[in-house]
Amino acid sequence: MASRTGEAVVTRVALLVALLVPFADAALARESLPPPSTTLEALFTPGDTIDQTLAAMIDGAKREVLLQAFSFTSRRIARALTAAHRRGVHVEVLADRGQALESPGGAVTTMARDGVPVWLDGNFAAAHNKVVIVDAGEPGVALVTGSYNFTSAAQFRNAENVLIVRNDAPLAAQYRANFVALRGRAERYTPAPAKAAR
Repeated sequence: MASRTGEAVVTRVALLVALLVPFADAALARESLPPPSTTLEALFTPGDTIDQTLAAMIDGAKREVLLQAFSFTSRRIARALTAAHRRGVHVEVLADRGQALESPGGAVTTMARDGVPVWLDGNFAAAHNKVVIVDAGEPGVALVTGSYNFTSAAQFRNAENVLIVRNDAPLAAQYRANFVALRGRAERYTPAPAKAAR
């Protein structure tokens, strides 16, 4: 009797496995391993100069820089984005609407006044992405994500992290597609002109 029960359990397990394997294979087929040339670099604050690293990545951009920010006050990163825009790199910033409008004299407003296309995302409780995509679709593509806001506090006072993924075009393409989808629902930011100093 026990052997028949055991045989029935084995048969049911075998049948279940036979039914699920095609689905598992299909799921695995959709997953892709990073290309062999992909490199990963983790940086942390306090300690690592993430702001300098990001500014240098932006300085090296050849075609495009897309940046998603929740809080953005870093003058160093803003200057790098503006300089890239001025040398002909396609630069766009997608920022949290509430955070940007709370700092009308901040980095986001300054970049928008300098001609950098800035979009404000007010469609969520928080547009909390912190992402930089450099040269998606190009050799040497780089993707940055993590907890790090583009702020002095993140650099000097907080415990933060970023992961820099280089040469993974499919992953960068996923992040770029998300950027484009969110930007499509966001509002273009046109700040009031800066008041002249007296």
